[in-house]
Amino acid sequence: MMKICLIAVAFLVFVSGSIASQNQNQSIHNGISNSADAGYEITVLATNISNYGGFGEWSFSALYENENESILFDTGFHEDTVLHNAKVLQKDISKVEKVVLSHFHADHTGGLIKLRKTYRNENSEAFSEAYVAKGFFNQRYTPEGLKVGPAGFEDALAFKNLAEKEGITFIVIEDHLEVAKGLFATGPVERVIEKYNGPSGLFISNNGKNEADIIRDDQSLGMVTQKGWVMMSGCGHSGIINTAKKLQSIKKMPVYGAIGGFHLFKASDDVINKTGLWLKDNGMTKFMGGHCTGIYAANTIAEIIGIDRNDLSHTAVGSILTNDLEIIRSSVE
Repeated sequence: MMKICLIAVAFLVFVSGSIASQNQNQSIHNGISNSADAGYEITVLATNISNYGGFGEWSFSALYENENESILFDTGFHEDTVLHNAKVLQKDISKVEKVVLSHFHADHTGGLIKLRKTYRNENSEAFSEAYVAKGFFNQRYTPEGLKVGPAGFEDALAFKNLAEKEGITFIVIEDHLEVAKGLFATGPVERVIEKYNGPSGLFISNNGKNEADIIRDDQSLGMVTQKGWVMMSGCGHSGIINTAKKLQSIKKMPVYGAIGGFHLFKASDDVINKTGLWLKDNGMTKFMGGHCTGIYAANTIAEIIGIDRNDLSHTAVGSILTNDLEIIRSSVE
């Protein structure tokens, strides 16, 4: 009898293990890790507003941290901004090895090479992987024919070559990619609702003809949580609705929260109202709009959705979204 029971238990363990393995394989196949909630704390390291000795500038950067990994989203404008603000906030960014860059603009890429140089002796892999969307290294031109590239470089390939010389590897994303457990870079976002949300004046040469640059390399980072997606955006040049829809195509969930720049500071009331209504219908509960979002736009969207004051932040350096999805404001707010 004992022998039969042991055999039965062994069989159940085998079957359970097989089912778990199949589920894990299916999860990987679908591009979603098994852990729905990776438990990252997010701290803003660069944006327009700061105090207590921090540097505020027209830029963006945020740090994701949990027990296993630290990941940086964007790197600020001035090469020293993230370095300085991390020290003020007592954040150890030497552990950061992966960087997700939202797009090529200098106010999001300016600190990358300096960060790599600063920490590579302490950690040989520090800031060694940079995830960019397809089109990031397209050469941009002014109407006068002058070159414009990432991080204040005129030539896009000159920036790429120097970064690679310093030990940075670029991973170019053509579709979405899970860069760490529960964190998805969207890659290029299809322009379904908003066609373009950003500045004009730069061009890309295509087969000898100049085409207006609408920043096709714009991407965002989505964090999977038990309550839905938390969307991180640098400027949202692809549009906040388009970006949210891209995340929902990866995993069908509400868009529970949004952090970063969404380029609504010049948007019309009609655009802001439509944006707010769409976000309301798709589960938005927390909004931490900073950088190029605009305080008026953020307040209006919050009013449309009915976001509680505790769930709204005009994000400043030091603003935090905890791993249990609570907002901690920097004192300037």
